[in-house]
Amino acid sequence: MLWSNTGSFGRGARLHEELKMAKSEDCIHILQGLLVFGNVVIGMCGIALTAECIYFVSDPHGLYPLLEATENNDIYAAAWIGIFVGFALFALSILGIIGIIKSDRTLLLVYIILMLITFAFEMASCITAATHRDFLTPNLFLKQMLERYQKENPANDNDKWMTEGVTETWNKLMLQNHCCGVLGPSDWQEYTSAFRVTHNDADFPWPRQCCAMDAQELPVNLDGCKLGVPGYYNSNGCYDAISGPVNTHAWGVAWFGFAILCWTLPKVDSSSCKFLGMPGRG
Repeated sequence: MLWSNTGSFGRGARLHEELKMAKSEDCIHILQGLLVFGNVVIGMCGIALTAECIYFVSDPHGLYPLLEATENNDIYAAAWIGIFVGFALFALSILGIIGIIKSDRTLLLVYIILMLITFAFEMASCITAATHRDFLTPNLFLKQMLERYQKENPANDNDKWMTEGVTETWNKLMLQNHCCGVLGPSDWQEYTSAFRVTHNDADFPWPRQCCAMDAQELPVNLDGCKLGVPGYYNSNGCYDAISGPVNTHAWGVAWFGFAILCWTLPKVDSSSCKFLGMPGRG
């Protein structure tokens, strides 16, 4: 009778241990699934971040020469960092998925270290994009326009290249957006400029691109434009046409990057650290 009770107790203990092991394995599988899902999301975000930053650095609005001439093109540097980070996140997400499925502590350790390095780079990109957009004020572009637009006798090849880039960009900007100057046509009247040095006020109160144009891109009424007759010249400034696209891209690079970071650190790195403490190979 005693032997029978002892045998029953032993079988019950083994059954209890087996149930505990089964529950532990179920928890591990659930954690693995969550980590794999988290890395899939990170990989997709990395691809999206790379695509966004490539679009930005491709300069679809043709504003890069203006930013470079202001010597404040760090927003583009932030976008280049974003391209690198996007590729890194995609590659690391694949590494993380492999490490999780194989329960390989070595792979996961490499994954966490590289992810933290990537995290630091993306943090730098986000901060750069978010802060430097505040420096792009109307006065910054006004100073650059007055100094470089149609400037004669550049000091060196770099100065010549910047001057040509600024002049061409402003010509396109004013024609395409039907605007004049940074704040308006008065920019050309109230301030000394390289343009005013070579153009007299009577014939050229402002560049011809400030005139209202017909389908052949010729002034509708040149005399009316020179006299400032409403309807024959563009009275609004171009600052909104510059700051709008730049700020949109800057906020996109910054806040999308921050969103990725907010998902990456707690959802993957911390979970991977916990996973390293579980039984596995490596």
